Amino acid sequence: MDLKQLEYFVRVAELGSFTRAAMALGVAQPALSRQVRLLEVELRQTLLARNGRGAVPTEAGALLLEHGRGILHQVERAREELARMRGGLAGRVALGLPPSVARALAVPLTHAFRAQLPEARLAITEGLSTSMQEALLSGRLDIAVLYNAQPRPDIDITPLASEELVLVQAATPEKDTPAATLGEIAELPLIIPSRPNAIRMHIEAALASVGRTPRIELEIDGVPAILDLVAGGAGCAILSRNAIATAPRPEAYSARCIETRHAPALRIALYTAVSALRPATRTQQAALTLVRALAREQLDAHEDN
Repeated sequence: MDLKQLEYFVRVAELGSFTRAAMALGVAQPALSRQVRLLEVELRQTLLARNGRGAVPTEAGALLLEHGRGILHQVERAREELARMRGGLAGRVALGLPPSVARALAVPLTHAFRAQLPEARLAITEGLSTSMQEALLSGRLDIAVLYNAQPRPDIDITPLASEELVLVQAATPEKDTPAATLGEIAELPLIIPSRPNAIRMHIEAALASVGRTPRIELEIDGVPAILDLVAGGAGCAILSRNAIATAPRPEAYSARCIETRHAPALRIALYTAVSALRPATRTQQAALTLVRALAREQLDAHEDN
């Protein structure tokens, strides 16, 4: 059995599409289809049921998918063990971060990763928490940092930290700005990401707790675009304090605390997440330990500044 064919099959089965699998693997779709077909011929089994919506594993395919994940994991473990004989852990680690966390963490994490895991490769992707959960399950990500992650049987989550959310407005001459109430925020024109952005859902839940809904001026996905619009006077935003601290011109904005009924500041929880269906390699475990330690240190540092 050819390992490349097995890897191709597993990726198609996980993503449910030859097109998406070809994009994830960086290969031409006809070549991908040919290799999977050769695997089916060798095993004398139809592994994937192809239809207009994509491809789903047959009963034989589901059985091979279960074995295939384990085989590919063992191969990766063997590569790591051989790399350790050269003096270090090896392999690729794909990490997903929310945009505001990536702005605070990407550079120091890259430096620390190179120093502690010089034989390994780190790939960082920015994304929404919902899309990163899907990427964990499909194998496109090994580790993700998620906002407000909820327990589920196919993903293991661990509390990491929390970020303060602040009301962001264009800078004003006043140095001391009072905390904003949820009632005040409900009256302001908000520039806010579209659903299902986790911060937006958190804001809507907070406002709903006092019987209010947000007044949405614009829906924009992307922290830099939101900040540009706020600086230009198009409205206000609610972002993490880290997003302001790591902005190109933090002095262009005024960041006000948001009071809630039960706390002096509105916060959102962060979690690390890994797939519960795919055992982590030692390189991935080392990377996860590094992410957890560095994230707590860097996020706390930016909030203190």
